[in-house]
Amino acid sequence: MERLKIIDFESFRSTLNRGLKKERKSRAGRPPFDSVMMFKVLVLQRLFNLSDEQTEYQITDRISFQRFLGLSLGEKVPMQRQSGCSVTH
Repeated sequence: MERLKIIDFESFRSTLNRGLKKERKSRAGRPPFDSVMMFKVLVLQRLFNLSDEQTEYQITDRISFQRFLGLSLGEKVPMQRQSGCSVTH
């Protein structure tokens, strides 16, 4: 995790937001998770070779993953089962 501290993930925000921009048909439903945080989830998956389910578990279990993602203890974790979709698809 130390090697990831040198990366300024915020610098990816505008590119991510442009690529993920989607017109919402209504304000109903839960708002999407932060694009930079989800990008960081993908980085963790690739770095540690984790499936979606393993990633979900590790984010819940490891304080280091939560800190890296900018989550505080007890904060809502992006979960595949709740969103109904895969992080990697």
